[in-house]
Amino acid sequence: MMAMRYDIRLTIDYIYESPAAGARQILHVMPLAIEGRQRLIAGSLQIEPKPAMRQDRLDFFGNALTELAFTEPHSDITIVLKARVEVSGSAAPRAPSPDLPGLARALDAHTDLGPRSPLHFLAPSPYAEPVRDIAHWARTHLQPGAQVADIVERLGLALHREMRFDAEATTVSTPPAEAFASRHGVCQDFTHIMIIALRSLGIPAGYVSGYLRTLPPPGRERLEGADAMHAWVSAWCGPETGWVEYDPTNALFPRDGHIVAAYGRDYADLAPVRGAMRIAGGQTTDQFVDVIPVEEPVA
Repeated sequence: MMAMRYDIRLTIDYIYESPAAGARQILHVMPLAIEGRQRLIAGSLQIEPKPAMRQDRLDFFGNALTELAFTEPHSDITIVLKARVEVSGSAAPRAPSPDLPGLARALDAHTDLGPRSPLHFLAPSPYAEPVRDIAHWARTHLQPGAQVADIVERLGLALHREMRFDAEATTVSTPPAEAFASRHGVCQDFTHIMIIALRSLGIPAGYVSGYLRTLPPPGRERLEGADAMHAWVSAWCGPETGWVEYDPTNALFPRDGHIVAAYGRDYADLAPVRGAMRIAGGQTTDQFVDVIPVEEPVA
């Protein structure tokens, strides 16, 4: 597989109706370095106004996390990420996987509790509580004796066929059950629904946040800021296959157009920006993402 290099620029603007004070923010936006798949060549994160405290560290899952604290009143915040990344691997399965009973036996024998242990990704989590209708839907798509990796792909394809991408249908707080019932939503909804479906079958599944290289319609020029932060699914398919990823919004195993920023159980673990502040009134938010190839594919 050829490697691709990208320049990524993310800009997030917050504007407040009245000055905010005592704000604390946690950011998960820096692309990861993943051995054999993704290389972070360079990256910087600029914050305006300058925070009173900034700490860059790794979270439990090994994601790059930036913690900010603001003590002075401020009417806006601008976050600018610039990064160059080389993507050279695929997240598709590379080895045969067991069937569901075989996976259950492998999980029973699993004792590792490190950051990427599948045992962390079986139980309900804040954005992926069990939903009976989703569990029933998952069982209707099972085939006897199917390998786990094939189940992941089959469910992802079915969700892609049955749901319609609709940027206006949901918000970040829309429950997966509601998005599933209407069969409308965005990548976050597709991802949470698929996580719930996989976990209901005993397949460890988590949330991947990152950047997606998008292409303009034929004959149209690419627009700056038209790319997007994206979300897709990570699923553990047994000790030999390990973790694979699937993008149900686009019905594919991620390749060189998906750039990983963070792994977690669901959106709550790795929201791009999360925090709290003292404020009166509301706020507006704008987000712009550019994912730009910087050269021809690298051999």
